[in-house]
Amino acid sequence: MDKFKLEERLIDFASNIILFTSHVDKSYSGNHLVGQIVRSSTSPALNYGEAQSAESKKDFIHKMGIFLKELRETFNCLKIIERAKLTTNIELINKLKIKVNELISIFVSSIKTAKTNSEIKNR
Repeated sequence: MDKFKLEERLIDFASNIILFTSHVDKSYSGNHLVGQIVRSSTSPALNYGEAQSAESKKDFIHKMGIFLKELRETFNCLKIIERAKLTTNIELINKLKIKVNELISIFVSSIKTAKTNSEIKNR
């Protein structure tokens, strides 16, 4: 995938999560999860450029792994919000879960490719 398009997808996803948070209950639990999901969903978008300027292939793989962890955390936050019934907007939460799964798949694939390329280069 084109680097610019992936960066734009990450920014769009983070923005959509931020907009989604207005649909989460304003309770202690809701506020806690809103803070958590905003941090985990914006981290990949905010730090994507850092991975692009990684100092080595190993550093690139490490940074991409961090993004992957953040996206998985976002997915789990969405599931918790849904199961705890902290939102009534099920259609939106389902769309966001699809989007985050797509991003997770992209990063899993990118990490695998980078590791394979690194192993081939080191032979």
